[in-house]
Amino acid sequence: MAALYGAARGWGRWQPCALAAAAALAVCAFYYLGGGGETFSSATRRLRATPPAPVHRHPQRGGEAAGRDLHLLMMFTKAERSPALRAKGQAALRSLLRHGRLGGGDVLHIHLVTDGASRDIGLELLRDLRGAAFRHQVTVHDVNELTEKLFPIVEAMQKHFSAGSGTYYSDSIFFLSVAMHRIMPKEITQVIQVDLDLKYKTNIRDLFDEFDNFREGAVIGIAREMQPVYRHTFWQYRRENPQTKVGEPPPDGLPGFNSGVLLLNLEAMRQSKLYNQLLEPFMVQNLTEKYHFKGHLGDQDFFTMVGMEHPELFHVLDCTWNRQLCTWWKDHGYSDVFDQYFQCKGEVKIYHGNCNTPIPED
Repeated sequence: MAALYGAARGWGRWQPCALAAAAALAVCAFYYLGGGGETFSSATRRLRATPPAPVHRHPQRGGEAAGRDLHLLMMFTKAERSPALRAKGQAALRSLLRHGRLGGGDVLHIHLVTDGASRDIGLELLRDLRGAAFRHQVTVHDVNELTEKLFPIVEAMQKHFSAGSGTYYSDSIFFLSVAMHRIMPKEITQVIQVDLDLKYKTNIRDLFDEFDNFREGAVIGIAREMQPVYRHTFWQYRRENPQTKVGEPPPDGLPGFNSGVLLLNLEAMRQSKLYNQLLEPFMVQNLTEKYHFKGHLGDQDFFTMVGMEHPELFHVLDCTWNRQLCTWWKDHGYSDVFDQYFQCKGEVKIYHGNCNTPIPED
């Protein structure tokens, strides 16, 4: 969720499907985030158009809310190698614009994490779609700078949740959501991180309202995994603990998470002693040993494992906010239980075409 990783993950967010890509949005203005040296990326380039009106922080809901700063982040890397990636980004953007409506004082802040070769492609994609019906600004972040900041924080966990053997420096970006609270400026308190292979069927602002439904202690909003991928991954733990709910389907089981849509309450993540303890290498090692866990899906694996032990850290999004379409596991050993994971009742708000699965047309 997690993020858009382009060709670096190949197939999408499933095994062996790899991480799919996050959504790109329309832009009229590019700005340099923050001031006084407190920035997410010093490589951010500032281009100005008509600036938005002053934005006031959103109070606790109830009564008439002032305008909100709404931060949406996606990654757009290795796009020069993948026309399909660019097509997904364009489709996601168009659907977001079609349904997007913000309040009078709201501003959608779009954070685009990209590499040098993909930067111009991403910006051109954004410039081509200037017809947004809402105020918006964009910050472009250099993926190499973020990797440099992330590596010391997540290096120890990479060997447990990365596709390759060892802890590759470049793998760190796959854990951006895990440690974003330590990188973003303090004034940014909430971020939604999205994959690129999405199609929006409702107003993006409604997703931001989900932050208001977090229980005390919850730091991350995320939907359940809709395939038996973690039933498979936790096979040894399940064999040793036959009564466990780990890997079992909903509503009573713990099927794991899918990070194609992530709500990151950065302020809560900063304040949570428990969450930050779980980032420590010895804690990661203890949990992976307990659950005999070895994954390859980056942040999604980390959140899934932590969720087995500490479900109170997570606000579980309804499946309609991340209606995954991949059916790979149905044909690879789990046809008898597949539908128990894959079913999703309700009107879909966001389709997720993981594993390169086509998304239904309007």
